[in-house]
Amino acid sequence: MTNAPTDAPGPSRQSPWRQIGILYGRELRAALREKMIVINSILIPVFLYPFLLWVAFTGLMFVMGQTEGFTSRVVVRQPPREHSGLSKRLETNPQIQLLATRAPVAALREQIKEGSLDLLVEFLPPRQPGAALPGNFEVRLAFDQSKERSVEARGRVNDIVEQYRADWLKREARRRGVADSAWQGFTLSSHNVASRKEMGAFILGLLAPVIFVVMVAMGCFYPAVDAIAGERERQTWETLMSSAASRLNIVAAKYLYVVTLGGLAGILNLLAVILTLRPVFAPLLSRTGRVLECSVPLAAIPVAVLAAVLLAGFVAAGMMIFASFARTFKEGQAMVTPFYMLILVPVVFLQAPGIKSSLLLAIVPIVNVTLMLRDALSGHFVWPPALLTVFVSLAAILLSLKLAAFIIQFEDVVMGSYNGSLAKFIRQRVCRRPPPPKPS
Repeated sequence: MTNAPTDAPGPSRQSPWRQIGILYGRELRAALREKMIVINSILIPVFLYPFLLWVAFTGLMFVMGQTEGFTSRVVVRQPPREHSGLSKRLETNPQIQLLATRAPVAALREQIKEGSLDLLVEFLPPRQPGAALPGNFEVRLAFDQSKERSVEARGRVNDIVEQYRADWLKREARRRGVADSAWQGFTLSSHNVASRKEMGAFILGLLAPVIFVVMVAMGCFYPAVDAIAGERERQTWETLMSSAASRLNIVAAKYLYVVTLGGLAGILNLLAVILTLRPVFAPLLSRTGRVLECSVPLAAIPVAVLAAVLLAGFVAAGMMIFASFARTFKEGQAMVTPFYMLILVPVVFLQAPGIKSSLLLAIVPIVNVTLMLRDALSGHFVWPPALLTVFVSLAAILLSLKLAAFIIQFEDVVMGSYNGSLAKFIRQRVCRRPPPPKPS
């Protein structure tokens, strides 16, 4: 009895895309069973940075509350009799404690340095031409800039003195028959024309892209190391390489798997930041009477997805190239960490004021994608730099994949013979230098 023929193709006759799809699914299923990968690629992006923002601003509110709660210890020397109203304002302020002492000024300044006194208020004769106005005075505040209590005391007394002086000048003007508008040469006022929605978009565009880059890099880190160095450490790399799938298809599936987790980490973190930004900032803004609205334009959603794919594609390729020389997970971490730190360097410069999207910055990897995302979140999208950013990012990804294809053609690289030494590979394969002879 003969077996009936079957139309199902064997593994060796499957199309490359079919092989990549099968291997890609295998990698994703294996990743979901790895606790470390799930934590770093899914849980940390969702919870870590929103939690850190909440902790930071809660701590700031606590410190501000502690600062406002203490009483400033102040000594006033030689207050003028005609300005007893100023002395009463200082005495009746619940946040100021006036101390009576006959110590000299030098000793009081030493007490400020030691921290037993917060502020010294000295009334001095007015300088010319201020002496032309009868009853005019000058106040000198001695404080310690390096001590928070002293700085806060200086601010409290300074506000009281300035308000009292403004009221006194108005009284003197009215006594001389001068209207307030004529006495006061000009006034200065400010008005923020930005709406609550625009301010929310500004803050979101300032914080979210930076955190986005960090999370995409972190989301790629562990999968990239585990996909190659982890396979070798588990001694499953040789078995995988001996399967019917070609070496290129195996690496392509692993690359797509790392890109997926890295891009997913960036998108999840971006969503978490958008949802938690308003509740985090609300207690801080309530002191100023302002309200923040955090809404994302619909046009920014596809841009954010594209940015996640482009950034994860470049980062994943670079990390997998470095991890391909390691035989253990620990070696892979050591190889990939410098590249990870290098990715974060451009992000630091994005905090400089006045940085905007331009054709020049669009050719700088990582920076271009970050600026494109920031423009999309703020609602001010600039098309020429964005198009150039996409082109440059795709070119960088293709060059990285070309370099990866060049590296994996060497059998000793595939088998992990370089033990985490990139310099050894460059010396022997690129520079064509023979390995040193083994000692007999």
